[in-house]
Amino acid sequence: MLIHPWDAARDGDEWRTWLRTHDFGLLAANGVDGGPPLVVPTHFLFDETGDDDRILLHLARPNPVWAALEANPTVVLSVHDDYAYIPSTWRSDSPDTGVPTSYYASVQLTCSARIVDDRDGKADILRRQLAHHQPDGGYGTVAAGEGPYHRMLSAIRGLRLHVLGVRAKFKYDGHKPVELRERVAAELAARALPGDAGARAQHLRRLAER
Repeated sequence: MLIHPWDAARDGDEWRTWLRTHDFGLLAANGVDGGPPLVVPTHFLFDETGDDDRILLHLARPNPVWAALEANPTVVLSVHDDYAYIPSTWRSDSPDTGVPTSYYASVQLTCSARIVDDRDGKADILRRQLAHHQPDGGYGTVAAGEGPYHRMLSAIRGLRLHVLGVRAKFKYDGHKPVELRERVAAELAARALPGDAGARAQHLRRLAER
């Protein structure tokens, strides 16, 4: 994706803070034998507990992405949110000269994928994902040899993605005058479509940190 200087993440803390609150994205792998890329929508866990950033997830064993990963383990995990369409009239005093745009946040992680097939490894990934997505509990013991899930582990394969590079973009008119940006924020609040509140929050945060 194109990233202008005014849209780039200011530092690693900005994209990390945003990603900690987003755990659903698109996993893209190169196609096999000249085929198109494979794109898999999936929940994931952003793991910052070790020395390196990792992404943890699991997918069903019949998923066609496995052949692609075995052929080429380099993948991209793309996450986007807080998006809104910004009409031309919000960005100009003249309806004949205004240019519409899109506001959004996007983090793209280039990763090296390692498939996890051993039962203990798969149970560890599943246990950590459940703890993240269901912090209040409501699930049984997750282990390789006991509990309600151990017989189901053969139906999944785990993935550990080692993050090699990050491209982060926060496209919220960072190069425009403060007056225009404040006007857009007011328009987003008034329109209140799905997504407008998130886009407005990011827009105002970037404006305050200008």
